[in-house]
Amino acid sequence: MSDGLLAVLAFIPILSAGILLIGFRISAKVVMPIILLITIIISNFMWGVSGRRVFASSLQGLIITMGILWIIFGAIMLLNTLKYSGAIAKIREGFSNITNDRRIQVILIAWLFGCFIEGASGFGTPAAVAAPLMVAIGFPALAAVVFGMMIQSTPVSFGAVGTPLIVGVQGGLDKVLLTEKLIQKGIEWESFFSIIVSNVAIIHAMCGTFMPLFIVIIMTRFFGKNKSWLEGISIFPFAIFSAFSFTIPYVIAGIFLGPEFPSIIGGLVGLAVVTFAIKKNFLIPRDSWNFPSSSNWPISWKGSIEMPLGKTQKKISTFNAWFPYIFLALILIISRTYEPLTNFLKSVSFNFTSILSEEKISASFQILYLPGGILMMVCLVTFILHKMSFAEISNAFLDSFKTILGAGFVLIFTVPLVRIMINSGINTKDLVSMPIAMAQGMSSLMGQIYPLFAPTIGGIGAFLAGSNTVSNLMLSQFQFETANLLGLSGTLMVAAQSVGAAAGNMIAIHNVVAASATVGLLGKEGVIMRITILPTLYYFFLSGLIVLIFIHLFNFSDPLSKTSLKHSSNINSIFLKT
Repeated sequence: MSDGLLAVLAFIPILSAGILLIGFRISAKVVMPIILLITIIISNFMWGVSGRRVFASSLQGLIITMGILWIIFGAIMLLNTLKYSGAIAKIREGFSNITNDRRIQVILIAWLFGCFIEGASGFGTPAAVAAPLMVAIGFPALAAVVFGMMIQSTPVSFGAVGTPLIVGVQGGLDKVLLTEKLIQKGIEWESFFSIIVSNVAIIHAMCGTFMPLFIVIIMTRFFGKNKSWLEGISIFPFAIFSAFSFTIPYVIAGIFLGPEFPSIIGGLVGLAVVTFAIKKNFLIPRDSWNFPSSSNWPISWKGSIEMPLGKTQKKISTFNAWFPYIFLALILIISRTYEPLTNFLKSVSFNFTSILSEEKISASFQILYLPGGILMMVCLVTFILHKMSFAEISNAFLDSFKTILGAGFVLIFTVPLVRIMINSGINTKDLVSMPIAMAQGMSSLMGQIYPLFAPTIGGIGAFLAGSNTVSNLMLSQFQFETANLLGLSGTLMVAAQSVGAAAGNMIAIHNVVAASATVGLLGKEGVIMRITILPTLYYFFLSGLIVLIFIHLFNFSDPLSKTSLKHSSNINSIFLKT
């Protein structure tokens, strides 16, 4: 069988997902079981993978799915806990009293608060929280959803306390094989993974620097009286300052603390710094900007759900409202940096090695160390601190459980099909695994310019699946193998995958529908996506260009690439020396 035909066959599951999800607009709940069946048929009949290995890979995928769902449940549970305790309403009140300039409000609420919520909760919650908040203080519903979608970019790779990287990238790579190769070079997996995390943070920080300004320009162009691209330029200094207030602590956390922290810490620090700057009138433009009178808004701008700001039902202080998020950030940092606590949390682990006696098919589930365990502990503290009733706790649990059912059904098919593809390298026909076959085809087609398109590939995966995590699960190994075949940095290519998949969330149908539903805009998804495609294309191009420059101008490499490290300035070489 030729390499070209092999690559086409390997692409069939992903191509089929695209055709069914986009072309036929079939729900992912229907599509992913079909794609799993297609993957099983191809791996068994075309690759010669044994039925037992296919079943073992599926079980491995289900164990990984348990970890994902545990994190999702913890993140959503915390958000719902704060909703029913009155904390979210208190946070809304605080935002509404800071400034009347809509440009500053959108940066504060969508960019900074939205990025923080993404870091703490992920899975589309920033738009679900920020969009109703913006509508409540006077934004058109359409504008609120557009801005809520736009911030699902820079913070997303570190969303839900790092799930897209911790679960998506690590679950999407052939960790067992890569670990063996790293050990031969005297390198631990954690060091190798930290290079990927650092690269993701650096690329995102560079792209994210202009996102607050981009949000304001989109606002003045599509929702301003004069429909002007340039009307928001007067806020340029404040927008860049706001961007750096997030991206500087964000990138520092990514390099030195790990994937759980960048968006949470960046959001918290950014909120504190920018709020203080607003109170001191620092870099605030002399002019003020507002939407046209609501009586002149087009029907397409308006949602069907009223969003009065209201008052909290409980007397809860601003500090108490924010404390669970601050406590979450502190506990995460301590649990990842204080070794005795880290070892204790990791000691409670369910390990599955050589599943069904199949070579190199293993999985584990660390119920306390995974962010889900930390999130649930913060929920317990919040129950007590906010004096929640049994009914409030029950409502938070039930809402979270309903959310997890929808996400869980799709993931129990998606993750196993990814593991079948990754584990298909052991077969009766002596063929390379399906991701390697795809990589061989892509490397032959694009050659050395492939890094320019790597983020777009990740973005397409997120657009199809509606998830950065799922895109990383599906495509990380493919991106790594493509880099390996081209003699390029695998860590940078996987980083490009994660960055592109984050940007793809801005146009992911699943996320757009979920955000639209919160403000009563269902049916306007096409209008929203025609606007959010602009920042998405910006993100794809700039991140791809950055990766291309890093590889070919600065000669970035890594421990497992075919080229050697050539520059002492290379961030990867710095990590290997530490």
